[in-house]
Amino acid sequence: MNSFFYKSAVPFYVFITGACVLVIEIVAIRILAPYFGNTIFTVSSVLSVVLAALSLGYYVGGKTSDKYPDERFFYGIITISGFLVILLHLMSLVFLPIFGYKLSITQGPLISSILLFFFQSFLLGMLSPFAIKLQKERSENLGIGTVSGQIFFWSTLGSIFGSLSSGFLLIPNFNLDVIIIGVGFVLIALGLYGIFKAKIWQKISLMLLLAVCFLFFSKSLGLASSNKIFIKDSAYQKIIIYDDIYNGKPTRFLQQDKNPSSAMFFDSKELPYEYTKYYALYQIFKKDIKESLTIGGGAYSVPKTLLNELPEANIDIAEIDPLLFEVGKKYFNVPADNPRFKNFAEDGRRFLNDTKKQYDFIFSDAYSSFFSTPEHLTTKEFFELTKRKLSENGVFIANVIGSLNEKPESFLLSEIKTFKSVFENSYFFAVDSIDSTKVQNIIFVGWNSGKKIDFNSPEITKNKNYIISNLKNKKIELSKINLSPYPILTDNYAPVDYLISKEFTNLK
Repeated sequence: MNSFFYKSAVPFYVFITGACVLVIEIVAIRILAPYFGNTIFTVSSVLSVVLAALSLGYYVGGKTSDKYPDERFFYGIITISGFLVILLHLMSLVFLPIFGYKLSITQGPLISSILLFFFQSFLLGMLSPFAIKLQKERSENLGIGTVSGQIFFWSTLGSIFGSLSSGFLLIPNFNLDVIIIGVGFVLIALGLYGIFKAKIWQKISLMLLLAVCFLFFSKSLGLASSNKIFIKDSAYQKIIIYDDIYNGKPTRFLQQDKNPSSAMFFDSKELPYEYTKYYALYQIFKKDIKESLTIGGGAYSVPKTLLNELPEANIDIAEIDPLLFEVGKKYFNVPADNPRFKNFAEDGRRFLNDTKKQYDFIFSDAYSSFFSTPEHLTTKEFFELTKRKLSENGVFIANVIGSLNEKPESFLLSEIKTFKSVFENSYFFAVDSIDSTKVQNIIFVGWNSGKKIDFNSPEITKNKNYIISNLKNKKIELSKINLSPYPILTDNYAPVDYLISKEFTNLK
């Protein structure tokens, strides 16, 4: 039995450390996303840096294991890597808030990944050749090929376990701080357990002491956010709810990652954010709304308003993050049992594809920020699907973020061209100013009708709703913009992250 545990110890260690590598890798993307977006640049940077660190670790670990074939060295590397995980995470809590927004969304993720995730990944990469060396000594009757196969099997199996547990268990249930600090303490505990030649009860006492330290440490991190009334990492983002003052009124805010995406006044039903008020445009296109769909719930500001305004309409919402509906009911007065108000925890495009309904009004607000733009909701195919799901004279209104700066490689101008290729009868409005080249909210309107709207007509200019009466001053005249250089975005070609990065470059 002792021989079995002796020979199984190294595979067990590489299984756990392999899991830790993948947990760090996946959580790293979530840590950087609030500052640089969950873009291809962020994902590529994290993957590349971790793989480069592991590769260099394999090489250095192979040479070191030949020179110092001591299992205490193996356990020491694990222990040091645990301390590095904790230390570099604490550094990230200082570094990212100061420098995160100062670095570009293209180079920033790479620089941050090197500083924050390279060194612990390098040390963990050293373990595999060490493990092969140690396991070969413990299993002299096995060939080097068999031993190598065993180590890579358990290491890769551990990586699979780490990947699945990150997505299905850890991130949905624990804060990122707790996950990373927990990984650090696991590595420290494993390393010290192997290093100390102590009795079993002494080792168990050490593990219990480390567990208590972890609980105290993770609790102390949580105290830094005590001013927030709710904070949790969902399967998709960090959700924070806090109260503050906005336009002189007490307000409750929903923050998704680093972006305050929605808000609710305590003493008024007025919508705080200007762009959300453009939902009211449906009134000049199709007043008799029976079926409405909102893609992207957030704090459910627009769906709640439609529920009150349209007493005979069904209000459907496709919000991919189920946690938002739960916190919405608790913190934003979202109705829980109104039969006309139905929430679907599904991706908006998938929901549209599967539903049998035809909608009179579809409102899309699924971009939590300029850095979090789901590319599958930007393409020609998505707009074609949306148009097919509109009833006769139905209207589609979408909130898009971008800049009217007419320079090469513009996300917004490509998106306008894409939208117009599907909705021939379309209109575009700048929430801030048609003369501004800064990033702002742009409202897209696609009307499933051949009629045209005269925004200078008294029906509009004398409307009691200032959003509607002022549309003539917010309408973007596409005749003044040359859209020919800009590509139409399709499922096969939608370099959204790249175009957004160029758009920021053009603003400088």
